[in-house]
Amino acid sequence: MRPESESEIAAILRTARAPLTIIGGGTRSRPASGDVLSTRGLTGITLYEPAAMTLIARAGTPLAEIEAALAAENQRLAFEPPNRADAWAGGDPRDGEDVAPGARREASTIGGVIAANASGPRRIQSGAARDSLIGLRFVDGTGEVIANGGRVMKNVTGYDLVKLMAGSRGMLGVLTEVALRTAPVPPASVTLMLRCPAQRAVPAMTAALTGPWDISGAGWLPDLGVVLRLEGLPGSVALRARTLSARLEPFGAAGMLDEAAAAWRRLGALAAGWGPGAEDMAEDMAEGAVWRILCRPSQVDALLAANGGHEPLAMDWGGGLVILPLPAGALPALPPQARARRLSGAMMDLPLPDPVTARLNEGLRARFDPRGILAGAI
Repeated sequence: MRPESESEIAAILRTARAPLTIIGGGTRSRPASGDVLSTRGLTGITLYEPAAMTLIARAGTPLAEIEAALAAENQRLAFEPPNRADAWAGGDPRDGEDVAPGARREASTIGGVIAANASGPRRIQSGAARDSLIGLRFVDGTGEVIANGGRVMKNVTGYDLVKLMAGSRGMLGVLTEVALRTAPVPPASVTLMLRCPAQRAVPAMTAALTGPWDISGAGWLPDLGVVLRLEGLPGSVALRARTLSARLEPFGAAGMLDEAAAAWRRLGALAAGWGPGAEDMAEDMAEGAVWRILCRPSQVDALLAANGGHEPLAMDWGGGLVILPLPAGALPALPPQARARRLSGAMMDLPLPDPVTARLNEGLRARFDPRGILAGAI
């Protein structure tokens, strides 16, 4: 089903007698449970006011379309959402394969980005997707249309369904429209690169993040090592780059990274489980599975050691996010308070929710989807 209006979605949900799986860009490629309801028919930017730094778009609008509109006004989404179309852009760095952007996979939609609370490397500075979301419209499991928030950034009327729906993955309702706060693009950006193995990456990133350098991205890639991004006014960026390079000398010689924008897009895509390495393994389940692990950066060494010393496919958020491949059938050994999600095959979250969280989730589902019509998003 591919409805083209909010009212059509409401009618479908009101009359549904079996679970529906919600799909946006189809970037996760998970097996559908029941009939599929696509939001790709709800497209278009309905309002964009650059001076007010506000944009409203229908849920099925491709992320690339929104980014192009913002770029024309020298603006961007502060949370740097990953786009699957970027994952293979430029090809596979391991074999030189040339793959055009978007050629292998469907591209992300803005509704899917918000439903997953998908946030890229800049999250450490600018917050997650939910922090840029100022309003939305959705249809719950009973077919009721609900609006919350709006164009005013300080709108605090009623329950904060805006934050609740970000990351709900289609379990509470079908997003139909989102309102976002935009941000100006800084005039200068520099990325420092420090080649080192994964086991030495976190101390270097921690040294950068705990200093006065205002880092907007701190990650690690196997072929590049540690990457650290500085943004702002040209003079400030140049000064911070010089002093940060000096601070990193105990870890090795830091250099400037060319083609940095492509590297950050690739890191964001890998951190979402897309692209060379991640999708190769995800598509061959006999070889293993890919896990997205959230932990304290100080736990990364113990995490890697406890899981056979396997090298990550990527690390982001200063080591707080680790993309780790494991052999088939293996479950990750997690340090205290860490969380993991399997990115390949059927979704699995570890550890299981505690009883209090489980009851809270059940209560929310009972309120917004009492008949159990919403089977989640893929």
